[in-house]
Amino acid sequence: MSMPKVKFDIERLQSAGLGVFFRPSQINELGITYHQLQGLVSKGAVERVNRGLYRLASVEPTEHDTLAAVCARVPKSVICLLSALSVHEIGTRLPHEVWIAIPHKARPPRLPQFRTRLIRFSGAAWTYGVSDTTFDGVPARITSSARTIVDCFRFEHMIGRETAIEALQDGLQQKKVTTGALLRTLEKLPSRRLSAALDIGII
Repeated sequence: MSMPKVKFDIERLQSAGLGVFFRPSQINELGITYHQLQGLVSKGAVERVNRGLYRLASVEPTEHDTLAAVCARVPKSVICLLSALSVHEIGTRLPHEVWIAIPHKARPPRLPQFRTRLIRFSGAAWTYGVSDTTFDGVPARITSSARTIVDCFRFEHMIGRETAIEALQDGLQQKKVTTGALLRTLEKLPSRRLSAALDIGII
């Protein structure tokens, strides 16, 4: 593969809106064959991360590099709980894993290279308070600040009471959320623990 051809294919990848990470099936739609992809790898323009996941070699890693990789590998997932808190800069707990949600009946993804925590959402939990975003150009979905705090109480048994309370207090103090937004979310996704915390004015 000639260098002009490599440059042309890389430019196509960059302009396609795939982001730093991508799957082979995505580049097939651009007219780049698997053989051409291997040519890009051999030239050092693309790195093979693991089976089914590749990365543009020229882009320096950022703080969201792992999030981008996981979202590229599991495109229908939702970044949630501790990972979402970190993205929204709420609280002080730093996740050691990428917390993602998938549909209730979906097959669990195989991500041997990444430490992940898997949550399952269904019904209103799959859509309410979930918005589109990007990490290093990779299309992704994430729970909103209010939704994330509500989820911290809904999944308190997984993240701990102190983390949930801290998220509530910090989110309100930083004005990342409002009580009204939390109450609207509770109408869709009830949490007795959060309702009680708001009732007693734990903030």
